[in-house]
Amino acid sequence: MAKSLNNNLKKAKAGKNDEFYTELTDIEKELRHYKDHFKGKTVFCNCDDPRISNFFHYFSYNFEALGLKKLITTCYKNQNRDLFTEHKSESAIYLEYTGDKNGDRIPNPEEIGIVHLKGDGDFRSPESVELLKQADIVVTNPPFSLFREYVEQLIEHDKKFLIIGNQNVITYKEIFKLIKENKLWAGVDNGGTKWFKVPDHYDIATETRIKTENGQKYFSMGSVFWFTNLDNRKRHEDIILYKTYYGNESEYPTYDNYDAIEVNKVANIPTDFKGVMGVPITFIDKYNPNQFEILGMASSAGYNSEVVGMPFLGEKDARPLIEGKNTFARVIIKNKRI
Repeated sequence: MAKSLNNNLKKAKAGKNDEFYTELTDIEKELRHYKDHFKGKTVFCNCDDPRISNFFHYFSYNFEALGLKKLITTCYKNQNRDLFTEHKSESAIYLEYTGDKNGDRIPNPEEIGIVHLKGDGDFRSPESVELLKQADIVVTNPPFSLFREYVEQLIEHDKKFLIIGNQNVITYKEIFKLIKENKLWAGVDNGGTKWFKVPDHYDIATETRIKTENGQKYFSMGSVFWFTNLDNRKRHEDIILYKTYYGNESEYPTYDNYDAIEVNKVANIPTDFKGVMGVPITFIDKYNPNQFEILGMASSAGYNSEVVGMPFLGEKDARPLIEGKNTFARVIIKNKRI
């Protein structure tokens, strides 16, 4: 099942089918962990249709409760109310909301400023970049196929952010470098299966991953993570360790090409091993920088010392091998408390 869900994401990337619109319930589940971060801040939701976006809905209806200063949302080549246009318009709009004016605590149309953009609203366009400069925090679901470029822009402009992406972006060397340097980390409500609104023309091969409610098509995806540089409580919670290495060495084989042991599940990280370990990339969802040190990541056949973070002892294939067999991508870690 997990393989099927990941294939859906790969197909989306290959076909540039990036119109996955996030459900309000998923936004609410995640945003409740960050309420203290938003007081007096300007929030920017780009890569979205602002008029019916669930991100716009959440922040506009919670504007006073969060103590926001301003909410700005943009869309790409879309001036129609239909959530899924084919982006044929060459210009776009942005919406600006500065809070309730008539006392009803509801974002009425007359309270929302609508501004026509000269360009297409692409997050890389000069107009969008100028709006980005106004923002304190960016919250959105960016195009999965442009995730690297999107994050690069946020880092370049030194912005706080909370965004959605596929867990496999952890293996991108640009993203992993930020994780290793504690400039980006996982949000709270990660993994599992999430439903996204998609256009009717999306071809989804797996019937169990499709549903239609009130004429709207939905697509389910697994391995979806929130990524952020906003602090959250989960990041400071220890992974509870209960297994031991000594006495169970056969469960923790040493790699053929690295001086490190294989830990096949995060739950199996031993309490008593002070050496180097390779763990699945899902470790990032549980990572506490006070408990563990990330040395690097081994995920590619080509060896890069800066990425892997430890000497390569093999001949060709730099992926972690056990008796010649690949063990998939591994985050290389050490326990700081031993």
